[in-house]
Amino acid sequence: MSPQQAQNIAIRSQAILDLREDKSLYSFHVKPEALYGNGTDDRTLTVRLSADAGTKSPSVNLRTWQPILDVKAASLDSGADDSLAVLIAQEVQHIFQDEQASVAYLLQGSSHGNTGLVGTITPEQARAQERRTTRAFKYASTYHLTFSLFASSATPSAWEIEEALKQYIEPLIRPLFTVSDFTIDTQVQLFASFSPSIAGPQLDAESNTWKLLQSDLGGFINAAEWPLSPSIGSGPTVNMVVYVPGPSQRPLLLENGGNSWIIPQWGGVQIFNPQEHQADHLNVDDLEPVMLTFADQLMSLMGVPSSPSSLSMRISSLKRERATSLILSASSTLGALVRLTRKLESIAIPSSVATSVDKTISHLEQACQALRTGRFQAALEHARVAEAEAEKAFFEPSMVGQVYFPDEHKVAVYVPLLGPMAVPLVMSALKELRALRQRKVKTS
Repeated sequence: MSPQQAQNIAIRSQAILDLREDKSLYSFHVKPEALYGNGTDDRTLTVRLSADAGTKSPSVNLRTWQPILDVKAASLDSGADDSLAVLIAQEVQHIFQDEQASVAYLLQGSSHGNTGLVGTITPEQARAQERRTTRAFKYASTYHLTFSLFASSATPSAWEIEEALKQYIEPLIRPLFTVSDFTIDTQVQLFASFSPSIAGPQLDAESNTWKLLQSDLGGFINAAEWPLSPSIGSGPTVNMVVYVPGPSQRPLLLENGGNSWIIPQWGGVQIFNPQEHQADHLNVDDLEPVMLTFADQLMSLMGVPSSPSSLSMRISSLKRERATSLILSASSTLGALVRLTRKLESIAIPSSVATSVDKTISHLEQACQALRTGRFQAALEHARVAEAEAEKAFFEPSMVGQVYFPDEHKVAVYVPLLGPMAVPLVMSALKELRALRQRKVKTS
């Protein structure tokens, strides 16, 4: 393909994308490879065209680990430019369809929701986004992952968790380091009993299995006896729990036949029924299905979207969504601070608050500019600083005390002090008024 032909396909794809109905929400820029030069920071998706004589009709394939869309056609001659441009434009719209719905869902609750620039989402999309955001943790700069093995008996007492994490979890969270930092710790506890608040497993005589009722899942975690810290350091803790039932209660399954579930904004739980050779020690092969389930649960808890098929594209989508949510959060906090200072005119504004407000506005402007130019990592960094500075300004310790010190409290404080002074003054005033009246009577 000649550079001129690549340029023609890019121009025609751009023209088709510009005609879409929701162009006000997302703006796509299509360029041939030669115009990018050495800088690829603002490249979200790469489309690679190739000719395959055995292909009857053009096909597309989005790579799993890279943001690359492979397009194959029987021929790449100039006569196929229009059909290739249409195919590329349609596929680009399809890839970013769920992400646009997610961003539109975020903007609905903001001041931009009724401007007509957000676009519309279907009720089904809104419900899907609500389920996803309800399940996922709120954004934090650092998450702590705790992998716990709880056994109701003395076995298994060991598991090759470090090697399993290196094989199955670390390759998954490594791309997420562009969004947040992660720390990992593990623990094992034997003779871990069920929470006393649940009924416990019930024996199903027909299938000869123990069943955990659906109503017991919410209270399954024995918070009183299991060493699960709600928070380590500044970031939230994501708990990933493996529970091994005792030999007398195996196999243990959920009421619907599964063996795992997610507790929204807390973590994931799995029930593992070991075989005879797994009684004392769980090796990496034994932990493979556990780690794969944990990986899927972790993606849901981190808010990673389920589409498109490319993990790299999904994490990029998460990065843009997080940047958008942080910008909205910082703007909302800043607006609340403004309304507070206008309502309480007597409140003193420290210089540190003014400094934080200036930083918030500056980083918000830079974050928005970075989003417009496709520098999404920079946008996330600026949005993160803006949100932190806005929170710092709003919860300034010297201001918080003044906010919760209304006029009624001032009256309660000063009346006991001024009351004893006011009584003799009032009595003296009354005495003088009485004497003045008597003098007027005498003169008359």
